[in-house]
Amino acid sequence: MSKILVVDDEVGIRELLSEILRDEGYDVQLAEHAAAAREARNAARPDLVLLDIWMPDTDGITLLKEWSAAGQLNMPVVMMSGHGTIDTAVEATRIGAQDFLEKPIALQKLLSAVKRALQKAALPVARAELTLAAFTRAAPLRDLKRRLDQVAAKSRVLLLKSGTGSLAELCARSLQAPGKAWLDLSNHGQPLALEVLEKAAGGMIFASELAALSRLQQKNLAFALDRLEKYDLHLVVASVHGAAGLSAAGFDEALLRRLAEVSLGAPGLSELKDEVPDIAAQILTHLVEAGEVPLRRLSTAALNALRNQHWAGGYAELRNAVRSLALGSLEEEIAPEEVASLLTPPPSAAAQVLPLDLPLREAREAFERVYFEHHLKIEGGNMTRLAEKTGLERTHLYRKLKALGIATGRKGEEQ
Repeated sequence: MSKILVVDDEVGIRELLSEILRDEGYDVQLAEHAAAAREARNAARPDLVLLDIWMPDTDGITLLKEWSAAGQLNMPVVMMSGHGTIDTAVEATRIGAQDFLEKPIALQKLLSAVKRALQKAALPVARAELTLAAFTRAAPLRDLKRRLDQVAAKSRVLLLKSGTGSLAELCARSLQAPGKAWLDLSNHGQPLALEVLEKAAGGMIFASELAALSRLQQKNLAFALDRLEKYDLHLVVASVHGAAGLSAAGFDEALLRRLAEVSLGAPGLSELKDEVPDIAAQILTHLVEAGEVPLRRLSTAALNALRNQHWAGGYAELRNAVRSLALGSLEEEIAPEEVASLLTPPPSAAAQVLPLDLPLREAREAFERVYFEHHLKIEGGNMTRLAEKTGLERTHLYRKLKALGIATGRKGEEQ
């Protein structure tokens, strides 16, 4: 039996639709406003929502956008309105509504729309990524989205000058056209072919950290940059380093000048500590709705524990932590002790036996070896994050590790 949620502020319409649909054998739930609709949608997981546009607290279009941005639009939605316009219907369809019904709703039109929507619901749906549009209560994230939209409306290229703990991927996902391709150059290890750009037409090309790109990946970036207009592509790249730092890391200066023509300062998680709980909660909701993790929720204390962490790896590190917590938790509510267990590294055995009876120079080298091995392990071998954490330029860092005899596991990468 399909579950249908009817959302309308008029009690007479709710009761009428409920009576009709129950007579047809559907399981019907009712909500009188957006707040009740949110609660009912999360609790009942309906197979279909009939959603009124004009409601007193939050209108239906805004609620539809909210569900879409949070990855919760995984059920068909049919919009209803007594005085809708073509523009409103087009907007609702663009966001993700399956159909649009004008009031008063004829019986056969209602049943036909419900049947079509439920049939479409049986088809596989492409997963929607989390975007900044999901964070309606966080003023810094709302403002960031507005700035991104404003820049993207005039330029296909954007360089994000990010703070510690980059939100670059979340920013780029927010500018990605719905249903269009996503091409991460950081994961592309072969020469970029025209066929790849043709398949990605209309989509987003992304690089999370310019300093981490190899020579080949830089050439791929330049190749794509020359063909953005032809294939209707957008390009978002990011770095926590300034121009001098990127040049010292071996980044092509001519390419950097082209990328820096349009840039935007973007806060990192270190500057958004108060927003981390909201970001973590939205990530978890998105993972649950996508079926990647079981139904879980973060306790208030767990959210506060996440807020107090230093997220040097940015959005990707936070997302991985939330996924790990949800998969590993035995209870529906994730406790702060689980956050501490996952994110507090055990003390290094080598650090506990640090030699103190050596000459100063040898003792210093022994300490540096333990220090770099410890942080290299924490950062999973990521040299960009290690350079950021230790305060060393990448070229200096590589020389230091080589002098200490520490293998980085990246011998084949061009510097």
